Amino acid sequence: MKIIFFDGHCNLCNWFVDFLIRRDRTQSLRFAPLQGKTAERELPPAIRESLATVVYLDNGKAYTESGAAIRAVSDLGGVFRLMNTLLVIPRFIRDAVYRYIARNRYKWFGRRETCRIPTESERARFLD
Repeated sequence: MKIIFFDGHCNLCNWFVDFLIRRDRTQSLRFAPLQGKTAERELPPAIRESLATVVYLDNGKAYTESGAAIRAVSDLGGVFRLMNTLLVIPRFIRDAVYRYIARNRYKWFGRRETCRIPTESERARFLD
């Protein structure tokens, strides 16, 4: 199973989830907030408590920061597979850019008071 864990209060994170949902033609991705029960069950405390990263759990292997975002988009297939070319950039550089955006995401994109509520058509793709 492929699960995207995200900060349910972050507008940028919610935009990323919306982006993936609209383009996931095979509906193979599932989504869960880092604040939820699925994250508590599947992820180590250090990852889920920071809320500063999206996590992509792909068949038991967890990717964080830039690696998670790149792999999740690439797995949409088609032209999105080209995102894998970004993996040639050294991780310390990719993750430094990711962390800079993550530190400023609430200031730049805003914050929700409550976690994202899936629509009726999305509900089956969301885990608690």
